[in-house]
Amino acid sequence: EVQLVESGGDLVQPGGSLRLSCAASGFTFSNYAMSWVRQAPGKGLEWISTINSAGSTGYADSVKGRFTISRDNAKNTLYLQMNSLKPDDTAVYYCASREGGSFGSWGQGTQVTVSS
Repeated sequence: EVQLVESGGDLVQPGGSLRLSCAASGFTFSNYAMSWVRQAPGKGLEWISTINSAGSTGYADSVKGRFTISRDNAKNTLYLQMNSLKPDDTAVYYCASREGGSFGSWGQGTQVTVSS
């Protein structure tokens, strides 16, 4: 059974940092591209970053230069380092596997709140 479990969400002040983790199991993690997607209150899903199996990365303009996606294939874990956080970054953050051009499996999400 495929499982993706996010962790690391918290309440943080503007300008602060957080690192999210996504523990994967039930599939060959190293073979798959992985993404982070977020959903802000009252808004739709927003893709923010992808890392492929070779380690190449892509970012949405809204987070470029502030967020860094990475993966540790030995630990079957995906990460999202978030720096210079803004109130607009407040959202539930999901990790998802990529299957071709589509999203495959999703985690349950972790809440990030940026507020003073």
